[in-house]
Amino acid sequence: MVNESKRMALKVHLGISSWWHLFARRVKKSDAGGSGSIGNEDMIVRANTVDLNNLDMELEMPLTGASSSRERQVHNTPMEEWEIDLSKLGIKDVIAHGTYGSVYKGVYDGQDVAVKILDWGADGVSTAAETTALRASFKQEVAVWHRLDHPNVTKFIGASMGTANLDIPSTNSDGHRSLPARACCVVVEYLQGTLKNFLIRNRRKKLPYKTVIQLALDLARGLSYLHSQQIVHRDVKTENMLLNTKRTLKIADFGVARVEAQNPSEMTGATGTLGYMAPEVLRGDPYNRKCDVYSFGVCLWEIYCCDMPYPHLSFVEISSAVVQQHLRPEIPSCCPSALSSIMQKCWDGSPENRPDMDEVVRLLEALDTSRGGGMIPDDQKSGWCCFGAARGP
Repeated sequence: MVNESKRMALKVHLGISSWWHLFARRVKKSDAGGSGSIGNEDMIVRANTVDLNNLDMELEMPLTGASSSRERQVHNTPMEEWEIDLSKLGIKDVIAHGTYGSVYKGVYDGQDVAVKILDWGADGVSTAAETTALRASFKQEVAVWHRLDHPNVTKFIGASMGTANLDIPSTNSDGHRSLPARACCVVVEYLQGTLKNFLIRNRRKKLPYKTVIQLALDLARGLSYLHSQQIVHRDVKTENMLLNTKRTLKIADFGVARVEAQNPSEMTGATGTLGYMAPEVLRGDPYNRKCDVYSFGVCLWEIYCCDMPYPHLSFVEISSAVVQQHLRPEIPSCCPSALSSIMQKCWDGSPENRPDMDEVVRLLEALDTSRGGGMIPDDQKSGWCCFGAARGP
Protein backbone atom coordinates (compact mmCIF):
# COMPACT_ATOMS: atom_id res chain seq x y z
CA MET A 1 0.00 0.00 0.00
CA VAL A 2 1.50 3.30 -1.03
CA ASN A 3 1.88 5.73 1.89
CA GLU A 4 -0.18 8.91 2.16
CA SER A 5 2.57 11.38 1.32
CA LYS A 6 3.61 9.50 -1.81
CA ARG A 7 0.03 9.08 -2.96
CA MET A 8 -0.71 12.78 -2.47
CA ALA A 9 2.48 13.71 -4.32
CA LEU A 10 1.38 11.59 -7.25
CA LYS A 11 -1.97 13.36 -7.32
CA VAL A 12 -0.38 16.80 -7.44
CA HIS A 13 1.51 15.75 -10.57
CA LEU A 14 -1.52 14.39 -12.37
CA GLY A 15 -1.85 17.76 -14.19
CA ILE A 16 -4.76 17.82 -16.62
CA SER A 17 -5.69 14.26 -15.77
CA SER A 18 -5.85 14.35 -11.97
CA TRP A 19 -8.94 14.84 -9.91
CA TRP A 20 -10.21 16.31 -6.67
CA HIS A 21 -8.88 15.12 -3.35
CA LEU A 22 -12.43 14.76 -2.00
CA PHE A 23 -12.30 11.78 0.33
CA ALA A 24 -15.95 11.95 1.37
CA ARG A 25 -17.49 8.50 1.52
CA ARG A 26 -15.30 6.29 3.70
CA VAL A 27 -14.81 8.42 6.81
CA LYS A 28 -13.91 6.99 10.20
CA LYS A 29 -16.73 7.17 12.68
CA SER A 30 -14.58 9.15 15.07
CA ASP A 31 -14.49 12.08 12.61
CA ALA A 32 -17.94 12.10 11.04
CA GLY A 33 -20.17 10.04 13.26
CA GLY A 34 -20.08 7.22 10.75
CA SER A 35 -22.24 9.13 8.28
CA GLY A 36 -19.60 9.54 5.55
CA SER A 37 -21.34 12.75 4.49
CA ILE A 38 -20.16 16.32 3.96
CA GLY A 39 -23.64 17.74 3.79
CA ASN A 40 -23.29 19.30 7.24
CA GLU A 41 -20.97 22.30 7.35
CA ASP A 42 -19.50 21.00 10.63
CA MET A 43 -18.42 17.74 9.01
CA ILE A 44 -15.15 18.51 7.27
CA VAL A 45 -13.57 15.43 5.75
CA ARG A 46 -9.89 14.86 6.36
CA ALA A 47 -7.73 12.89 3.96
CA ASN A 48 -6.18 10.83 6.75
CA THR A 49 -9.56 9.48 7.87
CA VAL A 50 -10.27 7.45 4.73
CA ASP A 51 -9.94 3.70 5.16
CA LEU A 52 -7.76 3.11 2.11
CA ASN A 53 -7.01 -0.46 3.13
CA ASN A 54 -10.61 -1.49 2.55
CA LEU A 55 -10.71 0.48 -0.67
CA ASP A 56 -7.59 -1.23 -1.92
CA MET A 57 -9.04 -4.64 -1.09
CA GLU A 58 -12.13 -3.81 -3.13
CA LEU A 59 -10.00 -2.79 -6.08
CA GLU A 60 -7.55 -5.68 -5.88
CA MET A 61 -9.93 -7.88 -7.89
CA PRO A 62 -8.56 -8.63 -11.36
CA LEU A 63 -9.44 -5.79 -13.70
CA THR A 64 -9.50 -6.94 -17.31
CA GLY A 65 -10.45 -5.11 -20.46
CA ALA A 66 -14.08 -6.06 -19.92
CA SER A 67 -16.59 -3.26 -19.67
CA SER A 68 -17.63 -1.97 -16.26
CA SER A 69 -21.17 -3.20 -16.86
CA ARG A 70 -19.90 -6.73 -17.50
CA GLU A 71 -17.85 -6.60 -14.30
CA ARG A 72 -20.96 -5.58 -12.37
CA GLN A 73 -22.82 -8.59 -13.76
CA VAL A 74 -20.01 -10.95 -12.71
CA HIS A 75 -19.68 -9.50 -9.22
CA ASN A 76 -23.37 -8.66 -8.83
CA THR A 77 -22.61 -5.07 -7.81
CA PRO A 78 -25.04 -2.17 -8.37
CA MET A 79 -24.26 0.70 -10.70
CA GLU A 80 -22.86 3.81 -9.00
CA GLU A 81 -24.87 7.02 -9.21
CA TRP A 82 -22.13 8.70 -11.22
CA GLU A 83 -21.47 5.88 -13.70
CA ILE A 84 -22.32 6.60 -17.33
CA ASP A 85 -23.41 4.41 -20.22
CA LEU A 86 -20.32 4.19 -22.44
CA SER A 87 -22.46 3.20 -25.42
CA LYS A 88 -23.73 6.81 -25.49
CA LEU A 89 -20.21 8.26 -25.54
CA GLY A 90 -18.38 9.04 -28.76
CA ILE A 91 -14.75 10.20 -28.79
CA LYS A 92 -13.59 12.73 -31.40
CA ASP A 93 -10.40 14.79 -31.46
CA VAL A 94 -7.65 14.76 -28.86
CA ILE A 95 -7.31 18.04 -26.96
CA ALA A 96 -4.27 17.44 -24.79
CA HIS A 97 -1.95 14.74 -23.44
CA GLY A 98 -0.63 14.35 -19.92
CA THR A 99 1.51 11.98 -17.85
CA TYR A 100 -1.49 10.00 -16.65
CA GLY A 101 -3.77 10.16 -19.67
CA SER A 102 -5.30 12.28 -22.41
CA VAL A 103 -8.21 14.67 -22.91
CA TYR A 104 -10.53 14.33 -25.88
CA LYS A 105 -13.48 16.21 -27.27
CA GLY A 106 -16.50 13.97 -27.54
CA VAL A 107 -20.27 13.68 -27.56
CA TYR A 108 -22.33 12.09 -24.81
CA ASP A 109 -26.03 11.57 -25.38
CA GLY A 110 -26.04 14.40 -27.93
CA GLN A 111 -24.05 16.88 -25.81
CA ASP A 112 -20.53 18.13 -26.51
CA VAL A 113 -18.25 16.96 -23.72
CA ALA A 114 -14.63 16.80 -22.67
CA VAL A 115 -13.49 13.23 -21.96
CA LYS A 116 -10.47 12.57 -19.78
CA ILE A 117 -9.04 9.08 -20.20
CA LEU A 118 -6.92 8.30 -17.14
CA ASP A 119 -4.52 5.38 -17.37
CA TRP A 120 -2.66 6.22 -14.12
CA GLY A 121 0.68 5.55 -15.75
CA ALA A 122 -0.09 1.85 -16.03
CA ASP A 123 2.38 1.52 -18.92
CA GLY A 124 5.30 1.79 -16.53
CA VAL A 125 5.02 5.17 -14.81
CA SER A 126 3.28 3.92 -11.67
CA THR A 127 3.59 0.72 -9.66
CA ALA A 128 0.59 -1.57 -9.23
CA ALA A 129 0.14 -0.37 -5.64
CA GLU A 130 0.25 3.28 -6.70
CA THR A 131 -2.25 2.66 -9.48
CA THR A 132 -4.60 0.92 -7.04
CA ALA A 133 -4.40 3.83 -4.61
CA LEU A 134 -5.06 6.37 -7.38
CA ARG A 135 -8.08 4.43 -8.61
CA ALA A 136 -9.43 4.18 -5.08
CA SER A 137 -9.16 7.94 -4.65
CA PHE A 138 -10.69 8.53 -8.08
CA LYS A 139 -13.76 6.52 -7.14
CA GLN A 140 -14.23 8.49 -3.93
CA GLU A 141 -13.65 11.84 -5.60
CA VAL A 142 -16.22 11.47 -8.36
CA ALA A 143 -18.77 10.28 -5.80
CA VAL A 144 -18.60 13.76 -4.28
CA TRP A 145 -18.02 15.79 -7.43
CA HIS A 146 -21.14 14.55 -9.19
CA ARG A 147 -23.27 16.16 -6.45
CA LEU A 148 -21.83 19.66 -7.05
CA ASP A 149 -24.14 21.96 -8.97
CA HIS A 150 -23.40 25.61 -9.64
CA PRO A 151 -23.56 27.74 -12.82
CA ASN A 152 -19.96 28.89 -12.30
CA VAL A 153 -18.45 25.43 -11.79
CA THR A 154 -17.77 23.13 -14.73
CA LYS A 155 -20.56 20.54 -14.81
CA PHE A 156 -19.60 16.95 -14.09
CA ILE A 157 -21.54 14.53 -16.29
CA GLY A 158 -20.27 11.12 -15.29
CA ALA A 159 -17.40 8.67 -15.07
CA SER A 160 -16.55 5.03 -15.66
CA MET A 161 -14.03 2.70 -14.02
CA GLY A 162 -13.50 0.95 -17.36
CA THR A 163 -12.93 2.06 -20.97
CA ALA A 164 -12.87 -1.19 -22.97
CA ASN A 165 -15.88 -0.31 -25.12
CA LEU A 166 -14.62 3.16 -26.04
CA ASP A 167 -13.53 3.80 -29.62
CA ILE A 168 -10.42 5.93 -29.09
CA PRO A 169 -9.02 7.84 -32.11
CA SER A 170 -5.79 6.40 -33.46
CA THR A 171 -2.62 7.90 -32.05
CA ASN A 172 0.12 5.49 -33.11
CA SER A 173 1.65 4.24 -36.34
CA ASP A 174 -0.31 0.99 -36.56
CA GLY A 175 -3.64 2.81 -36.36
CA HIS A 176 -4.63 1.54 -32.95
CA ARG A 177 -5.00 3.25 -29.59
CA SER A 178 -4.06 0.84 -26.82
CA LEU A 179 -5.24 1.48 -23.27
CA PRO A 180 -4.31 -0.37 -20.10
CA ALA A 181 -7.00 -2.59 -18.63
CA ARG A 182 -7.26 -0.32 -15.60
CA ALA A 183 -7.99 2.91 -17.47
CA CYS A 184 -10.82 5.11 -16.18
CA CYS A 185 -12.65 7.97 -17.84
CA VAL A 186 -14.45 11.06 -16.63
CA VAL A 187 -16.82 13.21 -18.69
CA VAL A 188 -17.49 16.91 -18.14
CA GLU A 189 -19.21 19.63 -20.14
CA TYR A 190 -17.15 20.95 -23.02
CA LEU A 191 -16.09 24.60 -22.95
CA GLN A 192 -13.65 25.73 -25.58
CA GLY A 193 -12.06 28.95 -24.40
CA THR A 194 -10.08 29.85 -21.27
CA LEU A 195 -10.32 33.17 -19.48
CA LYS A 196 -6.55 33.53 -19.94
CA ASN A 197 -6.81 33.40 -23.73
CA PHE A 198 -9.77 35.79 -23.69
CA LEU A 199 -7.74 38.34 -21.71
CA ILE A 200 -4.74 37.93 -24.01
CA ARG A 201 -6.94 38.66 -27.03
CA ASN A 202 -8.09 41.85 -25.30
CA ARG A 203 -4.67 42.87 -24.00
CA ARG A 204 -4.48 46.05 -26.10
CA LYS A 205 -8.08 47.19 -26.23
CA LYS A 206 -9.00 46.15 -22.64
CA LEU A 207 -12.50 45.31 -21.35
CA PRO A 208 -15.52 47.46 -20.46
CA TYR A 209 -15.95 47.88 -16.71
CA LYS A 210 -19.25 45.99 -16.72
CA THR A 211 -17.54 43.01 -18.36
CA VAL A 212 -14.72 43.12 -15.80
CA ILE A 213 -17.16 42.97 -12.90
CA GLN A 214 -19.32 40.31 -14.55
CA LEU A 215 -16.33 38.00 -14.99
CA ALA A 216 -15.07 38.76 -11.48
CA LEU A 217 -18.48 38.00 -10.00
CA ASP A 218 -18.72 34.69 -11.87
CA LEU A 219 -15.37 33.63 -10.46
CA ALA A 220 -16.17 34.90 -6.95
CA ARG A 221 -19.54 33.13 -6.87
CA GLY A 222 -18.03 29.86 -8.06
CA LEU A 223 -15.31 29.98 -5.42
CA SER A 224 -17.80 30.96 -2.73
CA TYR A 225 -19.86 27.89 -3.63
CA LEU A 226 -16.83 25.58 -3.52
CA HIS A 227 -15.81 26.97 -0.14
CA SER A 228 -19.34 26.43 1.16
CA GLN A 229 -18.83 22.76 0.26
CA GLN A 230 -15.51 22.75 2.18
CA ILE A 231 -13.53 22.53 -1.06
CA VAL A 232 -10.28 24.44 -1.55
CA HIS A 233 -9.30 24.74 -5.22
CA ARG A 234 -5.62 25.55 -4.55
CA ASP A 235 -4.81 26.50 -8.17
CA VAL A 236 -7.00 29.52 -8.90
CA LYS A 237 -5.69 31.24 -12.04
CA THR A 238 -7.19 32.60 -15.26
CA GLU A 239 -5.90 29.61 -17.21
CA ASN A 240 -8.12 27.33 -15.10
CA MET A 241 -11.29 29.30 -15.81
CA LEU A 242 -13.39 28.49 -18.88
CA LEU A 243 -15.89 30.64 -20.79
CA ASN A 244 -18.98 29.41 -22.62
CA THR A 245 -20.51 31.01 -25.70
CA LYS A 246 -22.41 33.49 -23.49
CA ARG A 247 -19.15 34.47 -21.75
CA THR A 248 -20.21 32.86 -18.50
CA LEU A 249 -17.14 31.91 -16.48
CA LYS A 250 -16.85 28.41 -15.04
CA ILE A 251 -14.16 27.09 -12.70
CA ALA A 252 -12.33 24.05 -14.02
CA ASP A 253 -9.21 21.93 -13.51
CA PHE A 254 -9.49 20.53 -10.02
CA GLY A 255 -6.27 18.55 -10.27
CA VAL A 256 -4.91 19.69 -6.90
CA ALA A 257 -8.17 20.64 -5.17
CA ARG A 258 -9.10 18.93 -1.94
CA VAL A 259 -11.61 18.96 0.87
CA GLU A 260 -10.49 21.50 3.45
CA ALA A 261 -8.82 19.94 6.46
CA GLN A 262 -10.26 20.73 9.87
CA ASN A 263 -6.74 21.36 11.13
CA PRO A 264 -4.83 23.81 8.86
CA SER A 265 -1.56 22.06 9.72
CA GLU A 266 -2.77 19.14 7.60
CA MET A 267 -2.71 21.36 4.49
CA THR A 268 0.87 22.27 3.67
CA GLY A 269 3.22 22.25 0.71
CA ALA A 270 3.65 24.63 -2.22
CA THR A 271 0.65 23.70 -4.35
CA GLY A 272 -0.56 25.93 -7.17
CA THR A 273 1.01 28.26 -9.74
CA LEU A 274 3.71 30.82 -8.96
CA GLY A 275 2.40 34.34 -9.43
CA TYR A 276 -0.94 33.33 -7.93
CA MET A 277 0.24 31.51 -4.82
CA ALA A 278 -0.33 33.08 -1.41
CA PRO A 279 2.72 33.88 0.75
CA GLU A 280 1.84 31.22 3.33
CA VAL A 281 1.72 28.59 0.57
CA LEU A 282 5.06 29.73 -0.84
CA ARG A 283 6.59 29.52 2.64
CA GLY A 284 5.25 26.01 3.15
CA ASP A 285 3.17 27.12 6.14
CA PRO A 286 -0.25 25.64 7.02
CA TYR A 287 -3.04 27.23 4.99
CA ASN A 288 -6.77 27.11 4.37
CA ARG A 289 -9.36 28.41 1.89
CA LYS A 290 -7.92 31.92 2.22
CA CYS A 291 -5.18 30.86 -0.23
CA ASP A 292 -7.91 30.85 -2.90
CA VAL A 293 -8.92 34.38 -1.87
CA TYR A 294 -5.36 35.59 -2.42
CA SER A 295 -5.27 33.98 -5.88
CA PHE A 296 -8.63 35.56 -6.68
CA GLY A 297 -7.17 39.00 -5.93
CA VAL A 298 -4.45 38.43 -8.53
CA CYS A 299 -7.03 37.17 -11.03
CA LEU A 300 -9.17 40.26 -10.39
CA TRP A 301 -6.21 42.48 -11.23
CA GLU A 302 -5.56 40.40 -14.35
CA ILE A 303 -9.18 40.68 -15.51
CA TYR A 304 -9.17 44.44 -15.01
CA CYS A 305 -5.82 45.04 -16.71
CA CYS A 306 -5.94 42.27 -19.36
CA ASP A 307 -2.29 41.87 -18.49
CA MET A 308 -0.09 39.30 -16.82
CA PRO A 309 1.28 39.82 -13.31
CA TYR A 310 5.04 40.25 -12.94
CA PRO A 311 5.84 39.87 -16.67
CA HIS A 312 9.55 40.62 -16.29
CA LEU A 313 10.33 38.47 -13.25
CA SER A 314 11.43 34.86 -13.09
CA PHE A 315 9.57 32.34 -10.95
CA VAL A 316 12.34 32.44 -8.35
CA GLU A 317 12.23 36.25 -8.23
CA ILE A 318 8.43 36.23 -7.88
CA SER A 319 8.47 33.71 -5.05
CA SER A 320 11.12 35.60 -3.10
CA ALA A 321 9.62 39.06 -3.66
CA VAL A 322 6.05 38.05 -2.75
CA VAL A 323 7.17 36.55 0.56
CA GLN A 324 9.98 38.85 1.60
CA GLN A 325 9.17 42.17 -0.08
CA HIS A 326 5.35 41.92 -0.15
CA LEU A 327 5.34 42.25 -3.94
CA ARG A 328 1.91 42.58 -5.54
CA PRO A 329 0.77 43.55 -9.07
CA GLU A 330 0.83 47.29 -9.77
CA ILE A 331 -2.70 48.70 -9.68
CA PRO A 332 -3.19 51.33 -12.45
CA SER A 333 -4.12 54.86 -11.41
CA CYS A 334 -7.43 54.78 -13.27
CA CYS A 335 -8.72 51.79 -11.29
CA PRO A 336 -11.75 52.80 -9.18
CA SER A 337 -10.83 52.94 -5.50
CA ALA A 338 -13.60 50.50 -4.52
CA LEU A 339 -12.26 47.84 -6.90
CA SER A 340 -8.66 48.57 -5.92
CA SER A 341 -9.67 48.09 -2.28
CA ILE A 342 -11.10 44.62 -3.03
CA MET A 343 -7.87 43.56 -4.75
CA GLN A 344 -5.75 44.70 -1.82
CA LYS A 345 -7.99 43.06 0.76
CA CYS A 346 -7.86 39.77 -1.10
CA TRP A 347 -4.07 39.67 -1.45
CA ASP A 348 -3.31 40.83 2.07
CA GLY A 349 -0.23 39.08 3.43
CA SER A 350 -2.12 37.79 6.48
CA PRO A 351 -4.77 35.15 5.65
CA GLU A 352 -6.92 36.19 8.63
CA ASN A 353 -7.22 39.70 7.17
CA ARG A 354 -8.56 38.49 3.83
CA PRO A 355 -12.33 38.43 3.35
CA ASP A 356 -14.25 35.23 2.77
CA MET A 357 -15.40 34.73 -0.81
CA ASP A 358 -19.05 35.31 0.06
CA GLU A 359 -18.04 38.75 1.35
CA VAL A 360 -16.10 39.39 -1.86
CA VAL A 361 -19.27 38.61 -3.80
CA ARG A 362 -21.19 41.21 -1.81
CA LEU A 363 -18.46 43.82 -2.32
CA LEU A 364 -18.44 43.25 -6.08
CA GLU A 365 -22.22 43.33 -6.30
CA ALA A 366 -22.20 46.72 -4.57
CA LEU A 367 -19.96 48.32 -7.21
CA ASP A 368 -21.56 50.90 -9.53
CA THR A 369 -20.68 50.08 -13.13
CA SER A 370 -23.15 52.49 -14.73
CA ARG A 371 -20.56 55.27 -15.00
CA GLY A 372 -17.71 53.15 -16.28
CA GLY A 373 -14.43 53.11 -14.46
CA GLY A 374 -12.54 50.58 -16.49
CA MET A 375 -9.51 50.82 -18.72
CA ILE A 376 -11.80 51.97 -21.55
CA PRO A 377 -13.27 55.50 -21.13
CA ASP A 378 -16.99 55.98 -21.73
CA ASP A 379 -16.34 57.98 -24.91
CA GLN A 380 -13.91 55.49 -26.42
CA LYS A 381 -14.58 51.83 -27.15
CA SER A 382 -11.04 50.50 -27.31
CA GLY A 383 -7.38 51.20 -27.88
CA TRP A 384 -6.73 53.22 -24.73
CA CYS A 385 -5.56 52.43 -21.25
CA CYS A 386 -4.13 54.33 -18.32
CA PHE A 387 -0.95 52.29 -18.42
CA GLY A 388 0.11 54.04 -21.60
CA ALA A 389 2.00 51.44 -23.63
CA ALA A 390 0.46 47.98 -23.58
CA ARG A 391 2.28 45.40 -21.45
CA GLY A 392 2.40 41.66 -21.20
CA PRO A 393 2.77 38.87 -23.77
